Amino acid sequence: MDFFTSLEGFIFGFTHVAILLIGYYSGWSINRLLKITTNGYVVGIVGAVLAHVISDLIAALLDPTMRSRTLGLVLGGLIPLLAVPILEKYVIKSNTDTVLDGHSNAKIDNGENDR
Repeated sequence: MDFFTSLEGFIFGFTHVAILLIGYYSGWSINRLLKITTNGYVVGIVGAVLAHVISDLIAALLDPTMRSRTLGLVLGGLIPLLAVPILEKYVIKSNTDTVLDGHSNAKIDNGENDR
């Protein structure tokens, strides 16, 4: 194995992380572009996933060793978004705990017993 073979995917990894860092430190927010009227955290989740997928797309197109995997990376990143409505319906959230709905013995910790 030569040195350059072991660096396959380097351009992808570098570009992927660089795009995310530029977005975070420049203040650019995909959430502002979404303009979805829903819970703030849902927009945050969708925005983070879309930023990640867009970063994957650009990085894969720039990296010749990853170019053939572009469609799989993008679809693999987008398909889990289909779970968001299901998770929103069946997961109960509190400030300190997350519990699956329907568990008869589950208690949601509201932090009242913390001292």
